[in-house]
Amino acid sequence: MQTTYYVILPKDSKVSANLIGLKLLYLLFHRRFTSSNNRPREDSWLKSLFVRKVDPRKDAHSNLLAKKETSSLYKLQFHNVKPECLEAYNKICQEVLPKIHEDKHYPCSLVGTWNTWYGEQDQAVHLWRYEGGYPALTEVMNKLRKNQEFVEFRKARSDMLLSRKNQLLLEFSFWNEPVPRSGPNIYELRSYQLRPGTMIEWGNYWARAIRFRQDSNEAVGGFFSQIGQLYMVHHLWAYKDLQTREDIRNAAWHKHGWEELVYYTVPLIQEMESRIMIPLKSSPLQ
Repeated sequence: MQTTYYVILPKDSKVSANLIGLKLLYLLFHRRFTSSNNRPREDSWLKSLFVRKVDPRKDAHSNLLAKKETSSLYKLQFHNVKPECLEAYNKICQEVLPKIHEDKHYPCSLVGTWNTWYGEQDQAVHLWRYEGGYPALTEVMNKLRKNQEFVEFRKARSDMLLSRKNQLLLEFSFWNEPVPRSGPNIYELRSYQLRPGTMIEWGNYWARAIRFRQDSNEAVGGFFSQIGQLYMVHHLWAYKDLQTREDIRNAAWHKHGWEELVYYTVPLIQEMESRIMIPLKSSPLQ
């Protein structure tokens, strides 16, 4: 019995044609080798074409991907607030957090603070930078324990929260440095849960992909997790409004090479999430 295979190729897609051609070759040889006594030996090299292998490295991906010229550590906080308490929560945050940001005795700065507009509702997101890495983080924590105003702030805040979580992050070397900007803007935090072992591969692709997303100054910062939920990547973008976001994202697909980079990065993702966020008045990112 003869088997016929039909393959439909996307228009002008060299990448898809090459991959589908290889897979078709595999199917044809696989049928032939099934009836062969030598199948394990002959089939193994074909299967190796489609099995993702982790490239062995002699250094941690944090050393390979993070910025060498800085030793900054970032903390990303997600606070799920009781719906009836969101206004009061925002009020105390805007009273206390800027004081820590402006106090030179604390080696940290508030990068941005937002409420989620679309995504998980009644949620606050805060991004902090610690100049000096883990020692700076420890110094700030120790000093805040002795700051009576902050102790009272934490106590009042705890009564307003349903849950909270945080992650410690490093900054990708090829991404923009997150710096204060004027508004008004909306912000999109796109979070990707990668497959373990694929962070280097993601970084290699996005080191090229980021150049396609610089025309409108929308790229704010790119980060990867070190503590908390691991193999997490966060990309932070700024847009004038939702329509501008749509226009900028659509324009990227008309740039040669963008579709290929998307094609190769999608298989690295286990899960992804998008948050549209509105900055608080006290946020350095407006």
